[in-house]
Amino acid sequence: MSTSGRVRKQWQRRWAYPILPAAIAGILMLAGPAFVPAQERDRRAKVDVDKYVIDAEINPATQTLSAKVQMRLTPLDDRISGLVFELNNALNVSQVTDESGHQVPTSRSQQDYTLHLSFNDPLPKGKPAVLNFQYDGRLSGTEESPVYGIKFASIQNDYAYLLYPARWFPVNDFQADRFTAEYHITVPDGYRVLGSGLDKKEPGGAKTLYTYTFNQPSFPGSIGVVKSDPVRVVSQGVTSDLFFRSGAPMAKEYGEEIGKILTYETTLFGLAPSANLAVMETEDGAANGYAAPGLIFLSPKSISKQVNVRLLANQLSRQWWGNFVGAATRNHIWIVNGMARYTEMLYLENTGGPSAMENETRDVYIEALTVENPPLIQASRLEDYSPEYWAATAAKGAAVFNMLRNVIGNDNFVKMLKIVTDQYAWKGISTDQLHKVAEQVSGQNLQAFFIQWIESTGAPEFKLEYTVFRTQKGFRVMGKIAQDLDTFRMPVDVKIETEGNPEQKRVDVVGTASEFVIETFGKPKRLVIDPENKVLRYNDQMRVLVAIRKGEQFAEVGEFGEALKEYQKALDVSRNSSLAHYRVAEIFFLQNNYQSAANEFREALNGDLDPKWTEVWAHINLGKIFDITSQRERAVNEYNLALRTKDNTQGALEEAAKYAKEPYQRQRASN
Repeated sequence: MSTSGRVRKQWQRRWAYPILPAAIAGILMLAGPAFVPAQERDRRAKVDVDKYVIDAEINPATQTLSAKVQMRLTPLDDRISGLVFELNNALNVSQVTDESGHQVPTSRSQQDYTLHLSFNDPLPKGKPAVLNFQYDGRLSGTEESPVYGIKFASIQNDYAYLLYPARWFPVNDFQADRFTAEYHITVPDGYRVLGSGLDKKEPGGAKTLYTYTFNQPSFPGSIGVVKSDPVRVVSQGVTSDLFFRSGAPMAKEYGEEIGKILTYETTLFGLAPSANLAVMETEDGAANGYAAPGLIFLSPKSISKQVNVRLLANQLSRQWWGNFVGAATRNHIWIVNGMARYTEMLYLENTGGPSAMENETRDVYIEALTVENPPLIQASRLEDYSPEYWAATAAKGAAVFNMLRNVIGNDNFVKMLKIVTDQYAWKGISTDQLHKVAEQVSGQNLQAFFIQWIESTGAPEFKLEYTVFRTQKGFRVMGKIAQDLDTFRMPVDVKIETEGNPEQKRVDVVGTASEFVIETFGKPKRLVIDPENKVLRYNDQMRVLVAIRKGEQFAEVGEFGEALKEYQKALDVSRNSSLAHYRVAEIFFLQNNYQSAANEFREALNGDLDPKWTEVWAHINLGKIFDITSQRERAVNEYNLALRTKDNTQGALEEAAKYAKEPYQRQRASN
């Protein structure tokens, strides 16, 4: 069973401390369907759906939706006798008719959330057609979602949200087929509808009709329903209406940060497609964040005591990447997801400096290396919202953008982004088109770069050999950089540490062995290849961290045996890895194997203590083990040792102080 298949178990892990940022990066992104194999999508008849007119009524009291949808489409294949659209299983289709009013036979497939249409008269290629759908159903949020385990539609007494991934209307070619839309949404008096585009409100007694019109091809298929008035925040010229319930105390802070982030992102991408934003709180079980044109949806756990800057930077960037400029097909989705993830990194670099970018780069590169296949250009083969999908399209996509920025220079990189958002506004962009723009602005031949990182798999592991000679003007370093990828070609920085000021040169690494000559004034003491870790590559430390991350992915879905195998791979490379020992100890702890857990927590304390938090949390967990085994004095000693570290990572000091006062009680699983 693949890792993505195991995700379907919807197993909720409970670690001794919250998951690290690298482990949760994926859940900040837009989720996709977890049920339609790429081969099946490819076999479907091709049509272009360019407009929806949706008349729908939402009844919060009964948690129901009733809708009539007019779809305008153009066949891209000839003589189409059948079409397949994705539609939420909770919605019952009463009829489908063509533009002449003739009934179109339909059937449903519950397994993949599809609606199948059969035509007596095949649709000719290129001739526009209209289909009319009528359906209703109950969306309480307890139904199985098209994105397994993640709520994207829910109608409650005081709020509702119907998001595009929920397939609350018939969807064609998810995330790729862009459309315009006109929504007529009726709700009881006292409720307000949030949507994308120009809006109009028409009161009508006990009910109110809201109309939203979005005339640009995008993905405006998401709406929200609220009862409360918004908190309106104007920050740096950006007006945000925030409809928060549990997160109401944080509304002002979120509005202020939205203004700051959008102002920064505008410097990268040009004017925002939507000048103002509506931000709605969803509910537990929903995706952490989701972006529609002019709309941001945040789950309650995402609206924390501190503004979730990473999440906001990611979701706000999707006003450009995804909604404004999309992927031409799902094979190019890495451009959208990768740029959203990379925007997080850029914003944190902007606010936290180079050290913040260095930390982010390390985390993203680790995540990217957890998946070796398929190449990014075959991303449609990946199961949406699986760990592999996000590691490839988001993490590796961000890594590609980071390397491209290093190769062509920051100024050219920003120029490239603005050209893309200008030339491909309200369109989809392909990898080839991005490649051409990058070459246009940089004047460089980037074919080898895109072949290596988009069309191929694998990452290099550099080996450096060199000899130093004295010359009349100083010193000459003659060396060779070796690596295993025969088709690899990329400029790589080499830092020469000398007795004076360090020097840095760029070497064009071509193939498995590349010789170089570098002249220096000061006597070279040491050479470091890729000193700023800009290249996605392996070394011993990276192999350890990648193995640990793979183990975490298995552990997150309850595959403890597979997780232990990955952690052992890390320990085979570095027996001194505190993080690997700590992760092994966690699994033993969850399995109630307390002696083995204690042994591994001790090994973590005796290791390299990288990251530093392993020390404080190892002491806390040893204290818990001693409490469970009725050794209170030893437990208190461990809690006190934890307190002495003064490391409050993930609230460690509060945890240690709590159990220093009262014993930890063993958590028993409920039946």
